Amino acid sequence: MPDACLVTGCAGFIGSHLSERLVRAGHDVTGTDCFVDYYPRPMKEANLAWLRPQPGFHFVEASLLDADLPALLEGKVWAFHQAAQAGVRASWGDDFRIYTDNNILATQRLLEAAKGSRELRKLVYASSSSVYGDAESYPTHEGMRPQPVSPYGVSKLAAEHLCYLYQRNFGVPAVSLRYFTVYGPRQRPDIAFRRFIEAMLAGRPITVYDDGEQTRDFTFIGDAVDANLLAAERGTAGEVYNIGGGSRITVNAVLHLLEELTGRPALVQREGRQKGDVRHTAADIGKAQRELGYNPRVGIREGLAREVEWLCHKTCEV
Repeated sequence: MPDACLVTGCAGFIGSHLSERLVRAGHDVTGTDCFVDYYPRPMKEANLAWLRPQPGFHFVEASLLDADLPALLEGKVWAFHQAAQAGVRASWGDDFRIYTDNNILATQRLLEAAKGSRELRKLVYASSSSVYGDAESYPTHEGMRPQPVSPYGVSKLAAEHLCYLYQRNFGVPAVSLRYFTVYGPRQRPDIAFRRFIEAMLAGRPITVYDDGEQTRDFTFIGDAVDANLLAAERGTAGEVYNIGGGSRITVNAVLHLLEELTGRPALVQREGRQKGDVRHTAADIGKAQRELGYNPRVGIREGLAREVEWLCHKTCEV
């Protein structure tokens, strides 16, 4: 018998892919999204294009800040909490209130509602490698001290702590996944890979912050979805897991690879390092491998080729 699931932030990049995987697997999925204006609503509506007509998908447009969360969780076996206000560089100043509301308070409301659920077997929270900041060493394991260097990272870490304390005090079966730079088709328009590819296809200059020798551990979207399903099935409540892709590479190397894949030059304009950006990330995924059976399957060349193909198709449609 299919399980009933809740996916918050279902119109977003990861949320829409996760919802599709669940529906295709025969699960009954209720998806929520409030279409925050961080990027245009039509892009998110496009993410829902396949899902909306599916009989196994039910969409509720609502904010977690005022939605009837006990009703949304009723009968749900799995809850995947993907909803959040994104963006490291936008999280400074007065806008931090948006992050405290959508990342911390919204998570607390969902956990509070989950206290009363008898059916819920797992709540999987989408955290971020941003909680590590400039980590003590690389690859970084979950036991290292989190020290975020952006308000966004602070908000994601605070929500992680809420997941732990609700598990510890009320038995809410919450698990946190620290994503390391997820990419692929439907990637948000502000993320580097998509910006790079779109600029190269259009012959526009590309802005690269810092010297380009900073590294990231990149995780393909399909692998991130796998991690969510594995965490729901096998994750230990109260635990945190790194979810990386095993593809640590410099930004400059990414640009060279994209030149090969697109057949277009990268017209690079360099600017200074941005506040809140970390120099390196690298995930130690040993814990996720041992406890979840997680193993990333898509390498950086294959993953970038898929994103280039998707964006080329979108360009042709336009």
